[in-house]
Amino acid sequence: MKFLILALCIAATTADLHKITLDAHQVHLIQSSWNQVKHNEVDILAAIFRDHPDIQDKFAQFAGKDLETIKDTAIFATHATRSTGFFGAFIALLGSEDNQPAINTFLRALATSHKARGAVTSQFYQFRDSMINYLKSHTSWNDEVSQSWDIVFDMAFAVIFEYL
Repeated sequence: MKFLILALCIAATTADLHKITLDAHQVHLIQSSWNQVKHNEVDILAAIFRDHPDIQDKFAQFAGKDLETIKDTAIFATHATRSTGFFGAFIALLGSEDNQPAINTFLRALATSHKARGAVTSQFYQFRDSMINYLKSHTSWNDEVSQSWDIVFDMAFAVIFEYL
């Protein structure tokens, strides 16, 4: 019995060992590019829904509706602001080892809430593709920025997928 308890404690601790570690320059590149688009909430969400209608269909208030009709509504703007605000808060936490527990908690909560809605791994990759494409076309983009975003998404997904 003691062995089982020890094993469970180790497993629980291992989940918290996911660390999003980027050097200061990479954090700067990510935060700088995000700051260039963070106020384009509606455009970002519309781009994601345009690229992946199956993601739009995961939201009851938007499922089956014409994107061009709903994107100028208050409910769409509210959801877009909430989504990008969440993403922005995650980006803001990057760069300090002291923030790692908050980042892990944040990502676990994201995974749990999206699991309850039936989100699957492939949809997170679709989100990533759309977000990267949006960033590429609306920010100062180069190979260094691209690599930094790849690292942060890979590390975030390691935590998210563990709980999804």
